[in-house]
Amino acid sequence: MIAIIDYGVGNVRSVEKALNALGFEAQITDNIKDIDNASGLILPGVGAFRDAISKLNNSQLTDCIKKNVYNKKPLLGICLGMQLLYDKSYEDGEYEGLGIISGDIVKFNQDVKIPHMGWNKLYFNDEDPILKYIKEESYVYFVHSYYAKPYGKEIIAYTDYGVKVPAIVKNNNVYGMQFHPEKSGEIGLNLLKAFGEMVI
Repeated sequence: MIAIIDYGVGNVRSVEKALNALGFEAQITDNIKDIDNASGLILPGVGAFRDAISKLNNSQLTDCIKKNVYNKKPLLGICLGMQLLYDKSYEDGEYEGLGIISGDIVKFNQDVKIPHMGWNKLYFNDEDPILKYIKEESYVYFVHSYYAKPYGKEIIAYTDYGVKVPAIVKNNNVYGMQFHPEKSGEIGLNLLKAFGEMVI
């Protein structure tokens, strides 16, 4: 079972429907025992970083997520969920993230339209099983005003929006997708399929 972590913000129902359509058992939950018993985790997200990390901290989900990651459980962060994986965000202030991936979340400069909203191509930066069902330059759907500025070399795929925007990142058993796979048609479903197969 894949636990979709419910912390009061996020696009949880559409993620659940996408996983169910692919034949994966999924459960939306904020119950720590359910999360601990799951085979894989998804951290979705839509909204503000400050509110999201506050809700994770106040509901004791931060420690739960870190414990499961330490125990090598597959985790996928989606959109804001990916940004929460990083050390720090500068969205309307300065806030500590989960610190699972090294780097900062920063705002696009003024040379591009903000938010970045729409379909953009994925360019592969590295080979990885998460990409096995899609081709380079496939289009996926983005909605965000901030992007990850990583310290390391964990970028699997990127898109071009004035700067190279990390689109798919990985740190051991943890993946992040800045776009919304659940809103990205067949390409998004194929990416979720590849992640789900890692969980089984």
